[in-house]
Amino acid sequence: MEKLPELGKIHPDFFNKVIYPRLGKKDKSVIVGPQHGVDFGVIELGNNKVMVLSADPFYIAKELGVEKAAWFAIHILASDVAVSGIAPKYLAVDLNLPLEMTEDELTRMWDAVHRECKKLGIAVVTGHTARYAGCNYPMVGGATVIGIGDKKKLIAPKCKPGDAIVISKGPAIETTGLMSAYFPGFLEEKYGKGFVKKAQDVYYQMSTVKDALIAAKVGGVTAMHDATECGIFGGLYEMAMHSNVGMNIYLDEIVLQDEVKKTCECFDIDPYKAISEGTLLATVNKKKAKDVVKALKDKSIPASIAGEVTRKEQGLYIIEKDRKYKLEHPKIDPFWGKFEEYLKKL
Repeated sequence: MEKLPELGKIHPDFFNKVIYPRLGKKDKSVIVGPQHGVDFGVIELGNNKVMVLSADPFYIAKELGVEKAAWFAIHILASDVAVSGIAPKYLAVDLNLPLEMTEDELTRMWDAVHRECKKLGIAVVTGHTARYAGCNYPMVGGATVIGIGDKKKLIAPKCKPGDAIVISKGPAIETTGLMSAYFPGFLEEKYGKGFVKKAQDVYYQMSTVKDALIAAKVGGVTAMHDATECGIFGGLYEMAMHSNVGMNIYLDEIVLQDEVKKTCECFDIDPYKAISEGTLLATVNKKKAKDVVKALKDKSIPASIAGEVTRKEQGLYIIEKDRKYKLEHPKIDPFWGKFEEYLKKL
């Protein structure tokens, strides 16, 4: 019997073999296409203007409440454009709704989408909304966010040897936000009710929009990536492969929030390999790196310099106290398996 595929994103080897060699008609106006470690694509519009696009599922976790879930859905989408250095501006959304979603739930969800888009400066320009058999939570459709800006402001990601690695918020932000929301009883039993509230507050850190635009404004940023599937380790590996560079990553220098550390310990999840929407991974000219960290901290976003970019032949390494070992792509994000496991325990 053939083994079922793992949950989560398709691993890079499959993309390299099947997806990336088959990308339709080539077009010179596509100046950034689909690549590992890059969250967006870019089309050159002429007159020194570019269009940045990113597509993702429209993710509504109903257990969170539709308003809270809609906040996250918009920030997932907007974050992947913001890491280009250009602010998100337009939204196109396809809603393939579960039959069980009521008109009241749809109204509350869409009101939340509208409010958050207004806050972020995003206009909804087109879409499709319907209920279909076979559609279910949490993936209730898909969407594309678009940003348009000056080409000189575009951070077309390319890490450079000598750059510093800046990481905001630390690992497993999304893992903590979701596990604490879905399974508070397990955390309360281990750490108490007060801890659960702190862990659940991490939910609203699950966005890199603010982080990315702050870093871009400081300047000196050569690449940015949102540490989603496979977390910090997966994200840094992808950035290194895309830019054909090596890295030294100092594990002990990465911010690790107490709520994250304890939540991951409770559910036996490696935080550095776990999904972490909201964690910004940035490579920055070393002369500007401290300024980027300061600018983030000034806006109450924890951040640190946690490594440096090296030449490819120097390798890709994690350095932890007296240990030094090669960074491999995790391929399988531990969040999904643990999430399914604990759903069955409810």
